[in-house]
Amino acid sequence: MMRIPVFFMTLFLAAAAVHSQTALRDVSLDVSLDYEAMAGRMVEQLDLQPGETFLAVAHPGEFEGLIPHLRYAVMEAGAVDLGVIHVLGEPIPESWRSDVIESADAAARPALAELLKDVDASVMLPGSTPDHPAYAAIQDNLRAGRGRTVHFHWLGNNSAVPLPGHPLPPVHVLEATYERAVLETDYAALARTLQGFEAAMRGSEIRVTSPAGTDIRFRIGDRPVNLQDGDASGARTDAGRVLVDREIELPAGVMRVAPIEDSVNGTIAFPPSQWSGEPVSGLVLTFDKGQVIDVTAGEGEDAVKAEMAAAGGAGRAFREFALGFNPLLAVPEEQPWIPYYGYGAGVVRLSLGDNTELGGEVGGGYVRWNFFADTTVTVDGDVWVRGGRLIGGGLDDTE
Repeated sequence: MMRIPVFFMTLFLAAAAVHSQTALRDVSLDVSLDYEAMAGRMVEQLDLQPGETFLAVAHPGEFEGLIPHLRYAVMEAGAVDLGVIHVLGEPIPESWRSDVIESADAAARPALAELLKDVDASVMLPGSTPDHPAYAAIQDNLRAGRGRTVHFHWLGNNSAVPLPGHPLPPVHVLEATYERAVLETDYAALARTLQGFEAAMRGSEIRVTSPAGTDIRFRIGDRPVNLQDGDASGARTDAGRVLVDREIELPAGVMRVAPIEDSVNGTIAFPPSQWSGEPVSGLVLTFDKGQVIDVTAGEGEDAVKAEMAAAGGAGRAFREFALGFNPLLAVPEEQPWIPYYGYGAGVVRLSLGDNTELGGEVGGGYVRWNFFADTTVTVDGDVWVRGGRLIGGGLDDTE
């Protein structure tokens, strides 16, 4: 088996690579995707009930072939199809004044929140983001305990992350991987595994180590644990404790939690990366009670400190621990890459910054996602991940 070296990457580092993939996606043949089946899966995961209202939020020109199938599947379920809200298409013309758009967005958000407050379910389709007033308004309602939504980012927002030394595969490979995960995931089995990991973490110490020198420990106490198992039913989301419990990702597969800040201690070691747009190598961050207390690097130490300083307090705060569980999104052994934000089995995310959406105490808005594909994860000594491979609670894959 090929062992992938320790990996660190942020969405900022992946932007150029994914931009090229997105450009290629614009000329790919939409007919290669099974829109009807994916639309049916979304509605099934939403568990739409007769009389519930449904709205799609879309970007002009993105996944237009999916929308009719999605709306028809909603109708078949007996729900009320409210149609589609299109966000303002991007990129916007250079001649347009940014202050005009910002003012219009600020006025639209509360108006849309009021207009959409009784919408039961929605889907955020590729190209639409929380930066757009339509989805920002939906989020405001979600925070108030109203409604639920499916996030269907697809290749947008840099969901596919390259490993150092390995380019992303062609677009058709990315899309085939995501489509298979949407349609073929065993959602019931995924939910059981995620629930088992959450139960194991409660009252336990979680430790993440790597050959490069990562050795960080923490506890979650009674913090909310977000289990992205694909269940977007009203019963499930209404029982949620934080915003992301009402935002269900498809593809599915990750566990996310903001550990108790004071419990986070140890080191995170990074391979070559970029901070403040500058190359950094040999970076090690040392944490004490959830705060970075020491920064050392062979090259680029000042760039790391500059980014942290610009971010304010959030720049030195541990944000979240995430662990992927979906075997259909695991890092491939041949031509390796990290699918869909690290939702694949064995991928770890150790992030910095604002964790309020997860029920944490760190604000500030800054977020830096760091992905690792070769860590070992233990819970009170029981091994769940060894060298980037998910093996379960305390069971060695050689036994």
